[in-house]
Amino acid sequence: MNEFLSCVKPYRRQAILAILCIEAETVFELIIPLVMADIIDVGVALGDQRYIIIKGLQMIGMALIALALGQGYARFASACGQGVGAEIRKKEFAKLQEFSFSNTDHFSESSLVTRLTSDVTTIQNSISTGLRPAFRSPVMMLTALGASFFINTELAVIFLIAAPILGFLLFQIISRVRPLYGVMQGAIDLVNRIIQENLTAIRVVKAYVRGDHEIEKFDKVNTNLRTTSERAFRLAALNMPAMQFVMYGTIIAILYFGGRMATVGGIKVGELTGFLSYVMQVLNSLMMLSNVFMMLTRSLASWKRIDEVLEEEIDIRDDEHTREIRVKEGDIRFDHVYFKYKKEAKEYVLSDISFHIKPGQTVGIIGQTGSAKSTLVQLIPRLYDVTKGQVLIDGIPVREYPIRELRESIAMVLQKNTLFSGTVRDNLRWGKEDATDDEIDAACKAACVDEFLGRLSDGYDTELGQGGVNVSGGQKQRLCIARALLKNPKVLILDDSTSAVDTATEAKIRQGLADCLPNAVKIIIAQRITSVLHADQIIVLDDGKINAIGNHESLLASNEIYQDIYHSQQEGANL
Repeated sequence: MNEFLSCVKPYRRQAILAILCIEAETVFELIIPLVMADIIDVGVALGDQRYIIIKGLQMIGMALIALALGQGYARFASACGQGVGAEIRKKEFAKLQEFSFSNTDHFSESSLVTRLTSDVTTIQNSISTGLRPAFRSPVMMLTALGASFFINTELAVIFLIAAPILGFLLFQIISRVRPLYGVMQGAIDLVNRIIQENLTAIRVVKAYVRGDHEIEKFDKVNTNLRTTSERAFRLAALNMPAMQFVMYGTIIAILYFGGRMATVGGIKVGELTGFLSYVMQVLNSLMMLSNVFMMLTRSLASWKRIDEVLEEEIDIRDDEHTREIRVKEGDIRFDHVYFKYKKEAKEYVLSDISFHIKPGQTVGIIGQTGSAKSTLVQLIPRLYDVTKGQVLIDGIPVREYPIRELRESIAMVLQKNTLFSGTVRDNLRWGKEDATDDEIDAACKAACVDEFLGRLSDGYDTELGQGGVNVSGGQKQRLCIARALLKNPKVLILDDSTSAVDTATEAKIRQGLADCLPNAVKIIIAQRITSVLHADQIIVLDDGKINAIGNHESLLASNEIYQDIYHSQQEGANL
């Protein structure tokens, strides 16, 4: 709740002004029935036309003031609701930027999207539309009840009978609908997941002619959302009939007993008219309050989901071990490293990993699919933290480096290459924001981007679609390598990042890396032997363990796994 209050704090002025407008509007509306009663009992009864006109003008004036106050409320409540929604989104998105890979694994992408959009919209709409009934109803109800008891105590006792009935019905509805709202938001997560998967893999869907299959998958989750929503809103809709049942029952009782009292002189006609006006205000207030409870119930379900993100414990962050130090040489040492994704997992993904990489060396990592090659290098910039053992850079455990400094010194070109919407130049400057044109040209030449840059419609100013859809896989890889080179890192990690280029281009890139970063550590994860052939040392991984370390010649002479990979690729090349 503290997180929510911190989001409200910047907009407390708008919230207070909206509440003041509501309360003032309510006061003027509550006075109007008293004026109306005077018109009937004094003006009409005595035939005093001047009195009727004066009181009528008073009613019009009060109605106009109430209208102006209502407009003021709408303005301030809207600013407050939209502002709080923006603050929640900002806070939630900022928290996501702190997530490590393991934190992100706790949530699906589609669920995070829903929590940033649909759940936030539910809360901001509840604030924008819910402030009025939430603060108007109690004042109106209590004041109208007081006025009702003041006019006629006997008739007002009817409320004491109706209120418990209404409260019981409302409790029964809310207790059943509350869990359904959480289930409904979860169903929205599933719909978003299918949409996201389909749009991301639309080319695969078209290539395999699986459109009908995708439609069928979507129909299932869409039907699930519809069914869940129907159940929730069907129960919520019972709120109105329950209110109307109590409201009309109360009015009938008042008309019956009030009519009998009026015939014997126990109440004046004007008083009965005013009493009925207050009765309607009380009942309308109760109806508004019940709607507030419904909105609050749904908002609480959404806030619970948002709070799960905000309260997620960040497992990789600067802590008491952190020192103000910088990576100088890039000397890397793995000292009996063990790793598993979850503490409760029985088996380690990586077991007893130990090796040493000196500054300026090029190291290849090779192994069968699933041997944890990518996981191994992700321990260096602390995208994951080791479970046991230590990863050291320049003889200092990586945990002691500030995370920002550590990651600024390491450039990674991940297995899944990602480009962002914007120009080619914008994407390259992710590596260095203030990179000059000469620096960009040099990085692009080293990564062989210059070979296809001239074929792009506007060169560096070519707009890339979302995810770089208008460039090929090989072009995307080369752009990502150029972006990494602009960081001028101490450690460069290429995670199978040249798989989509031919061997001749790969050789040029390898030479470009050597020329651009002669003193940097270069770690190359590859499936092809040719990618690591010239490395200073090659690490052979097998099922999360180091099987052998050596250069190409020594491994080819002595290591069975390396021999198998080499000969299978040689045979494939000869075919």
